Amino acid sequence: MNDIGQNPASLLSALRDEARLAPESGIVEVMNYGRDRPGIIPLWAGEGDLPTPDFICDAATRSLAAGETFYTWQRGIPDLRQALADYRTRLHGGPFPPERFFITGSGMQAIQTAKRMVAGAGDEVIVPTPCWPNSAAATEIGGARAVHVPMSFTDNGWQLDLNRLTDACGPNTRAIFINSPGNPTGWVMEEDEMAALLEFTRSRGIWIIADEVYERFYYDGPRAPSFHDVAEPDDRVLYVNTFSKNWAMTGWRIGWIEAPAELGQVIENLIQYSTSGVAAFMQRAAIAGLSRGEDFVAYQVERARRGRDIVCDTLGATGRVRFARPAGAFYLFFSIDGEPDVEKLGLRLVDEANVGLAPGTAFGPGGDGFMRLCFARSADSITEAANRLADWLRRGAKGS
Repeated sequence: MNDIGQNPASLLSALRDEARLAPESGIVEVMNYGRDRPGIIPLWAGEGDLPTPDFICDAATRSLAAGETFYTWQRGIPDLRQALADYRTRLHGGPFPPERFFITGSGMQAIQTAKRMVAGAGDEVIVPTPCWPNSAAATEIGGARAVHVPMSFTDNGWQLDLNRLTDACGPNTRAIFINSPGNPTGWVMEEDEMAALLEFTRSRGIWIIADEVYERFYYDGPRAPSFHDVAEPDDRVLYVNTFSKNWAMTGWRIGWIEAPAELGQVIENLIQYSTSGVAAFMQRAAIAGLSRGEDFVAYQVERARRGRDIVCDTLGATGRVRFARPAGAFYLFFSIDGEPDVEKLGLRLVDEANVGLAPGTAFGPGGDGFMRLCFARSADSITEAANRLADWLRRGAKGS
């Protein structure tokens, strides 16, 4: 074997920069550190503690028993695309034609596909931060550049300055990625802000990639404001979504893109060349969630509302934390007085409080000094976690 083949550093240097320089996840670092700790309460990941409901699992089992184990429609089986159209119509009015919906192997694949459709080498995608780190990483891996626009944490909560956002757009800007309700902040973009941003993107020929995964986890109404409320069907808006959150299907890896129907062949091609479609039994499960899952969604949202109130009230009473009560999603993004090094703090809290949180630095510029806590769990679990953290805070623990 020659010297190049024997040198691991040489092997790494032979990779594409976009792959080699893809960032490690600060969330996964804490998870790997604490996942085997006895009694740990894991609030680091973006999922609840409920398993997928039986009526969804049963639909998948029936599909497998019926022999639906072959290649299927690349765009998604017609029944699921129609179920998504019906679901959107119920939420937003309509009608929504099924030709607008395309099934992907997770919400993450939906994001990657959307970004590869509109941005490549030399292009830029604007990403307000703090934001789920995978969204910016998907941009960079595809060869484009993510341009971060930090939000501001104010006495009125997290704020996105639209002027700052539009000023960040240059000649190479191809898309703006908007996650609302937002992970990790719980920020919600208002309808008038969406309308103003849409008018700007129309004038510049820029795409909006609307990540509305947490649309149902909204605490001031039945759903959060959506670009559906202000956009026309032929606007340059790509909606990315997943079955993971609403229907407790994080491990299933199934999502969707909603886009103008004339983009269908392009989306089908990109799905074909990445995963060649989503298993039929998973799609049957998704149909069950859409058609029979409203009571379960409502239960999850109310459960998360209770979890939000518990952590906000308990931690707020310590006098050592700063946060904005989230209007949407199911995370509390908070800072602790005297604890600026949140990467080390995440590891320390595993050891000292037996609670797992994600460091805010994992979510890009603006996340420094903050921690993310997922409160989509039972009231008993969240109460215990909040009490452990409050006890830790009252002991006056300081970073060394």
